[in-house]
Amino acid sequence: MPDAVGRTPTSAADAHVGPWSDEHNSASSRTPPAFDVVGVGLNATDTMLVVPHFPAYGGKVPFLSEQYSPGGQVATAMVACAKLGLRAKYIGTIGDDERGRIQMESLLGSGVNLDHVQQRRNCPNQSAYIVIDQSTGERTVFWSRPDCLRISPEEITDDQIACARLLHIDGHDTPAVEHAARIARARGIPVTVDVDTIYPGFDRVLPLVDYLIASSEFPGRWTRIDDPFEALAAIQRTGRDARRQGTPQHPTQPRGAARSCAVTGETQYGMRVAAMTLGAHGALALAEGRYHYSPGFVVDCLDTTGAGDVFHGAFCYSVLQKMPLAEALEFSNAMAALNCTGTGARGHIADLGEVRQLIACGLRRSRPEIAGRAQGG
Repeated sequence: MPDAVGRTPTSAADAHVGPWSDEHNSASSRTPPAFDVVGVGLNATDTMLVVPHFPAYGGKVPFLSEQYSPGGQVATAMVACAKLGLRAKYIGTIGDDERGRIQMESLLGSGVNLDHVQQRRNCPNQSAYIVIDQSTGERTVFWSRPDCLRISPEEITDDQIACARLLHIDGHDTPAVEHAARIARARGIPVTVDVDTIYPGFDRVLPLVDYLIASSEFPGRWTRIDDPFEALAAIQRTGRDARRQGTPQHPTQPRGAARSCAVTGETQYGMRVAAMTLGAHGALALAEGRYHYSPGFVVDCLDTTGAGDVFHGAFCYSVLQKMPLAEALEFSNAMAALNCTGTGARGHIADLGEVRQLIACGLRRSRPEIAGRAQGG
């Protein structure tokens, strides 16, 4: 069957990640939306400490540099979308302290729409202390988010979500992002999610998600399955029955509290793409019953902070551009890798030309055991 651009896919690997099905046709029949993507979720202002090497437990080491750096999962993803030329809108809360001012100044200069960003009075912004090992570029994060930054479902209105072609969320303020995702679902707007932590109530969000890109740890933690292939399959099974069945059971609920997907064999969440990032080794995804592995890129890594957030922004761009899934993963890996060549969560958000050059000429870093299993089906 021809796809949305009139091309007949030659294989499952050629399938597009874009919103091509009848499920999303209603969104294209209305007046063109004002924005390409709207993001609801976190921002943070980090204190970056660069050390020559991470000390042993209980040890001591001098740091080489210290700087403030704006970041945060969804805010950084929206900045990446804007850098790629998308009309991006961010919905979130910012404190009124110095860290909040730094975050707001960064967002104001990014081209992202901030009409529904709330600045909370007498409230510090979310912050993190990030220790970067100069010898590897890897980082360790210590973070804090005061409750005064919490956003409630009532503060997100239909028009704030319906104004975009795609919704991107994280899981932190779970009732609020669930509400936003329900608005999107009702209007045929696809939903992408960035999640690395198990949040109470997140099982009510997952049935509303079309594209899940999780951290490497989340699928195993959520499903209690160590094998990454089986864990992704447990989250996303072929078929669409789950969205008619109501909220499924979270693995940590008491047995018997709800029907078990493993017992019934029914779809758990029915999302289009269930994927995980694998750090320097790329990403693994499951779509249409097939696994897709995309290796990472070899770069001169200074800092891995924000790489996953930029990956998500690039993946949002890929969905809206209706890229084939293999191309979308490769593109997102390249954007994430290039961001690691700078310091900070938004250290080096590349433009399209630089991304294309890395894809054309860059060396890849692969995990052969993952690649072999993905190729085998």
